[in-house]
Amino acid sequence: MTLPPLVAPGPALTGAQVSRYSRHLLMPTIGEGGQRRLLAASIAVIGAGGLGSPSLLYLAGAGVGRITVVDDDVVDETNLQRQVIHSTADVGRPKIDSALERVRALNPDVTITGVSEHLDADNASTILAGHDLVLDGSDNFETRYAVADACDELGIPLVWAAVYRTEAHLTVFWTAAPDGHPTPGLRDLFPTPPAPGSVPACGDAGVVGPLVGQVGSMMATEAIKLITGVGVALLGRLLFIDVLAATQREIPLVARGPRAVRPAVPRATALPVAETSTSSTAMLSPAALAARLTGADTPFVIDVREDHEVATGTVPGAVHIPVAVLTSDPAASAGLPSDRDIVLVCRAGPRAHLAATALRARGLERLFVLEGGMLAWPDPIPLTVETR
Repeated sequence: MTLPPLVAPGPALTGAQVSRYSRHLLMPTIGEGGQRRLLAASIAVIGAGGLGSPSLLYLAGAGVGRITVVDDDVVDETNLQRQVIHSTADVGRPKIDSALERVRALNPDVTITGVSEHLDADNASTILAGHDLVLDGSDNFETRYAVADACDELGIPLVWAAVYRTEAHLTVFWTAAPDGHPTPGLRDLFPTPPAPGSVPACGDAGVVGPLVGQVGSMMATEAIKLITGVGVALLGRLLFIDVLAATQREIPLVARGPRAVRPAVPRATALPVAETSTSSTAMLSPAALAARLTGADTPFVIDVREDHEVATGTVPGAVHIPVAVLTSDPAASAGLPSDRDIVLVCRAGPRAHLAATALRARGLERLFVLEGGMLAWPDPIPLTVETR
């Protein structure tokens, strides 16, 4: 069922706008009225990363009149494999700066504003108020839940997506949708956030670059459909995309019923040694691990990163078992000591927590995760790591 247009038409098009948006004007589904709605629309885009890059570019190209982009990160060289709104010259710059420059260069009709402060549960409603809809391209659960809860509070639709390696989910949440339409929210799909570190981000798991381009473009398309009132939005439908199989399938999504008071989403924090996180895995600081490597009670260290990562160096004496192998093949953990502490190491922590969960399910209990991962390890040694 088609939703009514989200935005009323703005002023008549100028001659220059008729030329710029002529390919939209040729389409009966958008036409002049739809283009005037786009120019009058106000959208907030959370994140100028993998999903935000194509979303921002295509929303700007489509002539969305006002865009707010929220991001407090800086451009890293590893971003450039997929975050196409940034260039090599932007490495080290705030993502906000390069994103605003690119959008302004693309379309002067667009008024774009950057918000560089960290978005959380305390400020999300303030930042998002006044927008017609929101696109969430964030990559962490604290932000995702803060954005979703704020959209619920404000009564505005949320175009939401998440990617993992070669797969993605895409949907529209709108708990205040018009009568007769589904009203699901993020908490109807995932009532509570997963334990910190239990789901690796793309910085730890990897992601194929074109996938985020595909999904970010689809997010922009959903926004255009909502603004102009054309087509059938992904409201009440979760689209699952598998680029390796070249398949897409829909999963029905409905509201669970009356919504209870929403619990706050805790920020992920580093925990001191011997204090457990919600994933029940203790953290071991780099200094504590270094001290124990030279003592009598030496722990068994497992580096769960990929081959190309351990090639740059690792913790002395570590055994290399990639997390994909460790979590999928029970035989990979055969022979691991049950009478020694096992310290799991990855780049930053999430993959190590995931590996710890798998090992705990197989009966191992003396598990630790290196706090901060190899990013915090002071002196990686050349590759002499034993591989299983």
